[in-house]
Amino acid sequence: MATLRIGDIVEINTSKGLAYAHYAHKHKQYGALLRVFGKFFDARPDSFADLANSRPVFMCFFPLSAAVDRGIVSIIGNVPLPSDATKFPTFRAGVVDPATRMVGVWWLWDGEREWQVGQLSAEQRQLSIRGAWNDTLLIERIESGWTPETDPT
Repeated sequence: MATLRIGDIVEINTSKGLAYAHYAHKHKQYGALLRVFGKFFDARPDSFADLANSRPVFMCFFPLSAAVDRGIVSIIGNVPLPSDATKFPTFRAGVVDPATRMVGVWWLWDGEREWQVGQLSAEQRQLSIRGAWNDTLLIERIESGWTPETDPT
């Protein structure tokens, strides 16, 4: 089983090149939280300090230990979290109505408590959507340039 540390840099192979994420937090229910960056690389960079200190495109929970153990992703370094990423982030969450394929009522969640907000403000639309993703969805969203703001729900 992989020994993971907060700050680990995760290398993800995609059809568009190498992509990277930063292991930021471990939640007791959801597991490893990744800060995912949208830049692609042809080769592994010499340093990850600038990337780790940039704003992620999105964050998601991911079965990191299992993915490392299976060779799906690799841990290739460790960079301390920037100060603004040490606090657990707030996520948005909601149930998609099957008839409309939209979320009617949104909730915000800070890792411990949840509160209803109804419709999202422009600022709240930028919050990552709470959920645990497998490698297929993670890679698909990285490759497509998906962002929480452009999510159709």
